Amino acid sequence: MTDQAPRPEGDIPSKPTAASRTTLSHIMTGSDTNLLGTVHGGVIMKLVDDAAGAVAGRHSGGPAVTASMDEMVFLEPVRVGDLVHVRAQVNWTGRSSMEVGVRVMAERWNESTPAQQVGSAYLVFAAVDGDGKPRPVPPVIPETERDKRRYQEAQIRRTHRLARRRAIKELREKRIADGIDID
Repeated sequence: MTDQAPRPEGDIPSKPTAASRTTLSHIMTGSDTNLLGTVHGGVIMKLVDDAAGAVAGRHSGGPAVTASMDEMVFLEPVRVGDLVHVRAQVNWTGRSSMEVGVRVMAERWNESTPAQQVGSAYLVFAAVDGDGKPRPVPPVIPETERDKRRYQEAQIRRTHRLARRRAIKELREKRIADGIDID
């Protein structure tokens, strides 16, 4: 974990990946459907955000807010009667932010067939104090080879997020300097 941002002395002890990993399960009903009769993507996204938020709060030891959602991928439709399992874990930590990886699995509620992956997402959460200001989070300790791979991939996604944000800011500043309306 030498790639992690330096932390001030006397900082919070590290936590292993498994310390905050969780699964949220929910059975899909008719009220969850879209116009096509399958479960609405927004319903799945809320479950993803709920599970990721629980993980971020557990890992950071307090409130954490969603800062961004990357790469929400829907692989298969979810149907009424599916039992959906949303599995989440902290992949990477910075000073006050955490990337949470989420895998969405679905199985028929009344069958004993294995669950199938139907989606995945990466979310970034910021730990906040009572005033909504950023607060430090414990470093995450990847435990398995899979966790180590996820940690490295999360660093790549972070680098891309920061580069994209910087490029957009520079473009907007240039357009303003050139007198071009940016609304």
